[in-house]
Amino acid sequence: MSVSVARVPTGSASRYLQQLAKHWSHKMAVSFTAEEGSIAFPNGSLLAMKADSDSLDLVLTVPEGEDEGRMREVVASHLDRFAFREAPLTFDWRAG
Repeated sequence: MSVSVARVPTGSASRYLQQLAKHWSHKMAVSFTAEEGSIAFPNGSLLAMKADSDSLDLVLTVPEGEDEGRMREVVASHLDRFAFREAPLTFDWRAG
């Protein structure tokens, strides 16, 4: 397993967390509140999210054999789509 973490600066963290969770809830296991959420991908990856007033914290766990870079891009591109007014968001991905 590899773990990537990112802090995404935005004043709309809760809104983006909820939009992303709702967007993927029809095909993935999702749980969320206004402040926290998790998304389990079919490939075994797991995205945990936490929103506060000025940032969205992401923890992405990717199983061995899966493309970590691609999963980071999938998450970032979807969030950028929801944040079109302030996109592109800044994702400071690093090893967790």
